[in-house]
Amino acid sequence: MRGETTLWNPGCDHAGIATQVVVEKKLWRERGQTRHDLGREAFVREVWTWKNEYTHAIVRSVPDSLAAQPDGDGAEPVDLAKAHRQYGVYTGILRQKLGLQVIELAADEGLPRSVLVEDAAVIQGDTALISSIKKVLEELKMRVVEVTDDGATLDGSDVLFTGREFFVGISKWTNHRGAEVVADAFRDFAVSTVPVTGSSHLKSFCSMAGPDTIAIGSSEAAKKAMRSMEQLTDHHYDTLTVPDDPAGNCVYVRLGPKGCALLHRSPEEFPSSLLPFQKLADLTLIPAACSEVAKLGGTLSSCSLLINKKLDR
Repeated sequence: MRGETTLWNPGCDHAGIATQVVVEKKLWRERGQTRHDLGREAFVREVWTWKNEYTHAIVRSVPDSLAAQPDGDGAEPVDLAKAHRQYGVYTGILRQKLGLQVIELAADEGLPRSVLVEDAAVIQGDTALISSIKKVLEELKMRVVEVTDDGATLDGSDVLFTGREFFVGISKWTNHRGAEVVADAFRDFAVSTVPVTGSSHLKSFCSMAGPDTIAIGSSEAAKKAMRSMEQLTDHHYDTLTVPDDPAGNCVYVRLGPKGCALLHRSPEEFPSSLLPFQKLADLTLIPAACSEVAKLGGTLSSCSLLINKKLDR
């Protein structure tokens, strides 16, 4: 950002350079301006606006077949009526409190886990890396990249984008070839892999809780993943540690000039994890419950795909 000539070696140099490149291209394409025209402080504000401000959310309705899909032996069955109520509250928050245009896909009775729509795509900027839901993303005029490697497995809930780089969880759901697909689709950013044990996704216990803040659970698996991310990055991230792993998944959204909001798990579900969030004084805190989809491994972020896309008029 100082205007000096440098060599950027992806994965080895500063992760923030990738962000700078993307936002500079956007500024020039939309306004014919450079970062020098804006000045450093205004440019930094532009970066964080780009990263966390959204216009649309894609969700999928709850199928009745969800009730027959407990995750694992002896798991508590899904309360379908409660799942519908929680879904209604969630989509209401997206529309009314976050001001998003919600695109609601029809329930898929044949694929009950499809309600976890985040797993169907990885979206950043104008690019959508997908395994399904192609049509709606093309209607939003996204650059759609399909996963064509039959040996690649990839769930969006394993992909954490920090605004500077990608961390991809290598888990039951996502393999190294899936991570390579992410790296190929988003070449402007460093992509690092993080081992995830058990049946969890990477974002089962972590997420972004601010521009440079990672919310993280307290289990050994969560701590191990956080140590891996710290070793893999050259950027310092603040951490917000919560007692309960599921509460580590939240949704950070910029509300334009009105400030920022954080959608987090409700205190009725995880009362011990409320206090850490209350320390984030600059954010509007919005509690939401997702106990029923959580029985299938779902999280708050897995119930929607957030997009920043201004459609052509």
